[in-house]
Amino acid sequence: MTAVPTRTLTRFSHAVVLSWGWRRAAVAFLAGAASVLGLAPFNAWPALFLTFPVLIWLIDGASAGRLGGVISAAVTGWWFGFGYFLAGLYWIGIAFLVDAKMFAWLLPIAVIGLPVGLAFFTGFGFALARLMWTRGPLRLVALALALTATEWLRGHVLTGFPWNVFGYALTTPLMLAQSASLIGIWGLTFFAVLLFASPAVLVDDRADTPRPYLVPLSALIVLAAFAGYGAVRLARTPMQFVTGVKLRIMQPNVTQDEKFNYGAKQAVMSRYLALSDRSTGPGSTGVRDVTHLIWPESAFPFFLAREADALAQIATLLSPGTVLITGAARPASMAPHVLRAYNSIYVIDHDGSILSVYDKIHLVPFGEYLPFQDFLEGLGLQQLTKLRGGYIPGDVRKPLTVPRAPAFLPLVCYEIVFPGEAVPGGERPGWLINLTNDGWFGNSTGPYQHFQQARVRAIEQGLPLVRAANTGISAVIDPLGRIVASLPLGVEGVVDAPLPKPIDPTPYVRFGDGTTALFMLAGFALVLRRVLRQR
Repeated sequence: MTAVPTRTLTRFSHAVVLSWGWRRAAVAFLAGAASVLGLAPFNAWPALFLTFPVLIWLIDGASAGRLGGVISAAVTGWWFGFGYFLAGLYWIGIAFLVDAKMFAWLLPIAVIGLPVGLAFFTGFGFALARLMWTRGPLRLVALALALTATEWLRGHVLTGFPWNVFGYALTTPLMLAQSASLIGIWGLTFFAVLLFASPAVLVDDRADTPRPYLVPLSALIVLAAFAGYGAVRLARTPMQFVTGVKLRIMQPNVTQDEKFNYGAKQAVMSRYLALSDRSTGPGSTGVRDVTHLIWPESAFPFFLAREADALAQIATLLSPGTVLITGAARPASMAPHVLRAYNSIYVIDHDGSILSVYDKIHLVPFGEYLPFQDFLEGLGLQQLTKLRGGYIPGDVRKPLTVPRAPAFLPLVCYEIVFPGEAVPGGERPGWLINLTNDGWFGNSTGPYQHFQQARVRAIEQGLPLVRAANTGISAVIDPLGRIVASLPLGVEGVVDAPLPKPIDPTPYVRFGDGTTALFMLAGFALVLRRVLRQR
């Protein structure tokens, strides 16, 4: 590095360290918002080599505050988190425009309120980091420890919301994502913070960091090792497919007002049937070519189990040897006056009989139910799905058997974004199915983020993933995250593909987050030793 860039970097770092008041808040907010560039659909993760060093300098500058700078660091971290979540989750507000007359007034609360709340986790992470703060490169470890811990908390507290955790910045290109099979998304989060913050030491005092260039150089070597491991893994693991299984995913691209309009019942069914039986090339005989037809989450504007004519139409569509796997609301009772329901996945045989059912366990707050449901409904509030009483959670997630294919593990919508929880221990399925409806969020960054996270679950588990989304992105993905076939966002159509075979359980499956815990314990021991020496 030449002298001029070094002097420029030093001046900039000093300006960040010495910033205060609204300028300090603005720097943190902008760094957080810019860090979203590391996520899908941008995947410009090198930008984090510019934004994460700012975090180090902001915490450096918190030393003059109360309680050794802990309060100042917490406030700064909150502003960083607010910028990050506001830019990364703005698309949630689009759902409140689906029924604008009823929900539009809640849009500002959702778009701003959720980032406000989630930012407290980031603020807590900065405060923890400040408590462990030291001079030199080990303060990078302190920040990585603190933010990984608080990101883990964000994924578990109050039902959890591990959306856009920092480790997803290390999952593109696909070579980098292979490390998820070793350490999972929490391990990638630890390394993401550590590596992306490394340029901060280039302006350190030489007494604290004698050879500062070695730190970012080491970060690049680790990134190269991740990429090298991924390249070898991809090259040595060819795609293999289950014999005799031909999948068809139907992506209807139905608008939300149709999906919740009972009056559109037959129009929706006709669209599904016509799309599903579409010819896909010369010699194709439509749905009769496939063994497993897959429709997305909550596919119908009615309770499928109560509509004999809809089941009859499905039976007419399916030929012997073809099974339908579809999302549908399942009534808690067949009595017509009972509206409580489950968000379910049905397996339906060619004669219209229901072979098995899975009920979604991890429901979406405010989307599928309201906290304090009875009280808030008494005030006139409803969740976005407008089902009186809210959806009922299921009891257990386990593989479902299906004719002519290995057993699959069902995951509805955002159930797939929960690492560790998405695929419970015990019986290992042959594949994952993720049925979702991202149509709530239009042509925004949200569906791309959802797809990215689902893809990482496949890599962590070493299991193929079949994803059917109402508006996209639908895809068949192999156990290494390679896309076998897909449909883009915002189109209707069908895609045919074979079912990839699973691979042996990955190290992450065998050891879980234990490897990451060991990295963090070792890092904490190093930081604690340095802190005690300084006192």
